Amino acid sequence: MSSNTMIDAIIGEPEVLEDEVTAADLALADGVETDAAWLRLKESATALHGLQVKDGSVPEASDREEASALVDAIVESIEALAPRFPHEAEYLAASVVDFRRWQSEGFGVPDFLDSLVAFQPQRHRVDGIRHLVVFPMYTQNGSTERHVEALVVETIWPEFIAALEAGDYGNKLFVSLRLVDFTPGYDTNSAVLFPETVAMREIPQFTWGAIFQDREAARYRKVVRAASEITKLELPADAAALLDDQELAERTFVMWDIIHDRTHMRGDLPFDPFMIKQRMPFFLYSLEELRCDLTAFRESVKIERQLRKRATEHTGGADEYLTAVEQQLLQHGKLVQYAVIFDRIFRFAITGSRVRNYDGLGGQLLFAWLHQKHVLEWTDVSLSFDWDAVPDAVVELGDAIDELYWKSIDRPKTAHWLAAYELVTSVVTPNPASVWAQGLPREVLAGAPKGYTDLVMDDEFPLSMFYEALDKKMKPVIESTVGITAHSAAE
Repeated sequence: MSSNTMIDAIIGEPEVLEDEVTAADLALADGVETDAAWLRLKESATALHGLQVKDGSVPEASDREEASALVDAIVESIEALAPRFPHEAEYLAASVVDFRRWQSEGFGVPDFLDSLVAFQPQRHRVDGIRHLVVFPMYTQNGSTERHVEALVVETIWPEFIAALEAGDYGNKLFVSLRLVDFTPGYDTNSAVLFPETVAMREIPQFTWGAIFQDREAARYRKVVRAASEITKLELPADAAALLDDQELAERTFVMWDIIHDRTHMRGDLPFDPFMIKQRMPFFLYSLEELRCDLTAFRESVKIERQLRKRATEHTGGADEYLTAVEQQLLQHGKLVQYAVIFDRIFRFAITGSRVRNYDGLGGQLLFAWLHQKHVLEWTDVSLSFDWDAVPDAVVELGDAIDELYWKSIDRPKTAHWLAAYELVTSVVTPNPASVWAQGLPREVLAGAPKGYTDLVMDDEFPLSMFYEALDKKMKPVIESTVGITAHSAAE
């Protein structure tokens, strides 16, 4: 296959929108976050939180008159705002019906299935288009209570991402968003909007999943800037550019996430991407999330190398022989590689508690692998990378995880778990008190899978001395990123 053919496969022709959106439609929602109707909606939904319990209901009879008045205000606000979101007419009308039914039935457990089914943001993947979103829902990595949350969000969909998605990286369910304004459930670490978090009577077929790349980018820029200063890491110029440019970082995270998201259900031994309940040893989730990130890394290396090869075959270079979309892919393909490495080793590894922290372990694993391959060095209290050797070393770890998955097609589930543990412990040292490290008792090996999971320690893989020291200095920085957005990061 020629390089041109490979690039054509990577970059496709974006499909015609199911529902066309005009420039006038886009402009309608400009400045909506200061609209009196939005401010009333936000205030009313927030006030309702104090009356709701965990399942979203309002159980106290004495609170229902106030709840009814708040729902009146929410409904009136939605109706007032609806003309500014013409592409959401069906959803917003269904939302009003769901709120009125919840109100008339006495504020039991809310059921917003009908409006959820009508909400289809993946049909409007146009850069800059805004959505009004109102549901009783919990927020992943945020509130566990199904409060009524309200958001104004904006789609991030640059031309090169549309071309990428139309080519080899199709992902019809993926939606990339920027937070504009929101109720307190999103003044948290939550960087996703998932339909399964909504209160509803039954589970429909999900047709979309959204990630707030502005939050991811703002958090990344703050954490990596601090970590690079603490570790005396000299960043390459293009990696440093990510820390200075919020929009560049957002677009980089969109490219990372669209490939990551589609990987969960592709490859050998496809995995359930909705990992809310941990029924397996948490290191299995570590490997799955890392597999998807390293697939995004590998594909970005491939894209970068193919485009760079084309550009260097001609004396004119990238500017003359690559289209504008290809130049953006070349740039962002390299930046995704930095983002995966630095977000994983600087933020994931030391964010959250040490209780079954699968993202934390994934960061530890990547750091230790690169250190043991001598492409990352921690010497004279400074961190350095052999950037020429890094891509192949990271791809090698991804290949090792892929091989584990492929071999496990022929293994019983618990044998797969044991093989996964062996892979992790070949890189990261387990807790000295670990039963798994000593060897599970025969009665557990012969028993139900639950027995295996029960014997995994909450902190099966404690932080290394490097991370213990880094954690002490980085903890205030990481804690300061709760609720961060592009706007708040710029203040």
